[in-house]
Amino acid sequence: MAYKEQSSDSLSEVHSSVAIPEHKSPWRKLMAFAGPAYLVSVGYMDPGNWATDLAGGSKFGYSLIWVLLMSNLMALLLQSLSTRLGVVRGLDLAQASRKTYPAIINIPLYILAEIAIAACDLAEVIGMAIGLHLLFHIPVLYGVLITAFDTLIILFLMQKGIRTMERFIISMIFVIGVSFFIELVIAKPVISEVAAGFAPSMLSGEALYIAIGIIGATVMPHNLYLHSSLVQTRKISRSFTGIKDALKFNFIDTGIALNIAFFVNAAILILAAAAFHNNGMRDVAEIEDAHKLLNSIFGSLAPALFAVALIASGQSSTITGTLAGQIIMEGYLHLRIRPWLRRLITRLLAISPAVFCIVQFGDDSLGELLVFSQVVLSLQLGFAVIPLIHFCSDKEEMRDFAIKNWVKVLAWLSAFIIVALNVKLVIEEMSGWIKNAGDNAIYLYALVLPITIIVALLLIYVIIAPFIQKRRKDVQLLPHGDAVMLEAPSDIQYKTICITVDFSSMDGRTIKSALYQGGKNAEYLLIHIVESAGARYYGASTTDLETRSDEANLLKYEAEITKMGYTVKHRIGYGNPAKAISEIVNESEADILIMGAHGHKGLKDVIFGATVDSVRHQVKVPVLIVK
Repeated sequence: MAYKEQSSDSLSEVHSSVAIPEHKSPWRKLMAFAGPAYLVSVGYMDPGNWATDLAGGSKFGYSLIWVLLMSNLMALLLQSLSTRLGVVRGLDLAQASRKTYPAIINIPLYILAEIAIAACDLAEVIGMAIGLHLLFHIPVLYGVLITAFDTLIILFLMQKGIRTMERFIISMIFVIGVSFFIELVIAKPVISEVAAGFAPSMLSGEALYIAIGIIGATVMPHNLYLHSSLVQTRKISRSFTGIKDALKFNFIDTGIALNIAFFVNAAILILAAAAFHNNGMRDVAEIEDAHKLLNSIFGSLAPALFAVALIASGQSSTITGTLAGQIIMEGYLHLRIRPWLRRLITRLLAISPAVFCIVQFGDDSLGELLVFSQVVLSLQLGFAVIPLIHFCSDKEEMRDFAIKNWVKVLAWLSAFIIVALNVKLVIEEMSGWIKNAGDNAIYLYALVLPITIIVALLLIYVIIAPFIQKRRKDVQLLPHGDAVMLEAPSDIQYKTICITVDFSSMDGRTIKSALYQGGKNAEYLLIHIVESAGARYYGASTTDLETRSDEANLLKYEAEITKMGYTVKHRIGYGNPAKAISEIVNESEADILIMGAHGHKGLKDVIFGATVDSVRHQVKVPVLIVK
């Protein structure tokens, strides 16, 4: 008996009836699960981390290593909760939020998540631009503009499949890791001093600001959305044992990937402490300054490795923003647009402030902008972490896979640390602004203070609402509806007829028209394409919520049509609709394809895609368009 989402059966009853499947060796099974954590981990070693690590190491030496360690442990805990949500409930964090909170709360949560993604991508833009400048002497402004075109590179890799993308990511991680290992060998830090940095110390003023930036750069909110979706790409048994194994192997994979990220971040901070702080250079927060000083201290090899690692870091980290952006847009808004357009929107949101700062304040402003972007990420964390803890603690939804009490304590402690540090930072920063504003302080009271209060109230609501509100049972989590009722026609035409369905109101007319064409002597093939972020990049290996729901809807159609006396099968395709439909139709040797048209015109065709026109040119059979 399989474990099914939203089942009324208790998990213990399911467990007692599960047949243990035959498995391959644990090593090969771990390799099968490896992948999602590495895509997530690149976000933990992006250029934003470099800025905070350099600032912390140069100004405070090794004393903030404990903040990095604490951040990494928090990241491991929270990312494991994210995988638990995705594996057990088959929901990503955005979908679960939509199901739990009302629209008036979900809209600002979506906006905050988009701000986090823009802040993350801003770090990638700046890092890539600085890396290109350091290695090839390209002006930083031109480097920022060039980053707009890396959209094409990333989308090309995505089209080549997940294994190609994972090889690319792992190769970038390898480049970064080797570069910093060599740099540490060159810098020769004193091990005893490094060890002393693991002892916690009090934080205030600038140390607090940088520490919060480190936390924001390490535990990033968009990665929680991303990981909860990516783990659904592995096809697992929905039995108790299958889910338990999936959680175990995903935890191992996450632990390995995040520890690699911790090594990279610690290496940057240690390098900054050994090279700059110990040599009396206490204000090296700029990546470009760090590059120049490395050259003067250690010669040409260290800065070259530094620049290469920076480019590798920025390029690999752009993937996370694209995928996470799609996930939150689909989860919160039911809005699905083409990946290249989603990627372009994300990148333009990041390029705009970078270009503005360069034009208005010069290249030197980018270092401060990098650290600020990581502080913004940290300020968004509570709005992702707290709902995640609620969802994984929910015994009704998670059943025996709900987190244990000791895990809850650690999770809520992490959330408390994040929120408390952020509250302290906001109070200190606002007090400083008001003090320095003088007579203009009234504008801060009139504009900034109300926004701060609204955001605080939103956070309070997110914390307490799941404890007191009734469950929302009628929430539609997918960008389409349920199967519609069908009527039986009587007519005869073709032998094999393909029919595209998308579970909208158009399906009734499309299927009815097809049945008229073939009658009861024809064979029918229902075709539906899953376009979720996981399906687009992982293909048939995905088992996310949308795939399972679409399979169930196809079975409903199949049962109804069979009951009418017709012969029908179904096929699910993945990713690009036009390409997937065309491949299925051509493989099936159909006589005709029946498609429903939704009447998109102009801008909607650009955003949502003109599937019908694309399919017409790729299939070898007549296409009947039903309007």
